[in-house]
Amino acid sequence: MTKKIPLPLPVAMIYRAVAELEKAYPGRKFTPDGHLVGSIGEVVAAEALGLTLYPMSQAGHDAYDANGDVQIKMTAGTSIAMYAECVRLVVLRVASPEEAEIVYDGPGAPAWAQAGKIGKNGQRVISLKRLRDIARAG
Repeated sequence: MTKKIPLPLPVAMIYRAVAELEKAYPGRKFTPDGHLVGSIGEVVAAEALGLTLYPMSQAGHDAYDANGDVQIKMTAGTSIAMYAECVRLVVLRVASPEEAEIVYDGPGAPAWAQAGKIGKNGQRVISLKRLRDIARAG
């Protein structure tokens, strides 16, 4: 069972606008990406899980708590990309304009071990399905 997290109102407004644009222009995608989604994921996870965020562009991890460092990923898609193994990995998926779901919250090593080969951009990709399978097996 996945845990749902309400998105802050300004974030929900962004995703509602995306839904309206996609409805008005069929066949076009307006998915927010890059730093915007990453920063949204970081603040949503920090608030929901009681994490303390590192300053922007901290190498390797985005936040920490009493148990150690945490890498946070957020997507509206079906996979995430990683540059390196991390201590703890938290992966969120935008479930609706108002909610995100925690797809994975666990050790980074199993996710890194089961991710694909390193791509030209230096990242390894892992599907959300595979992350859910790792979570269930753990």
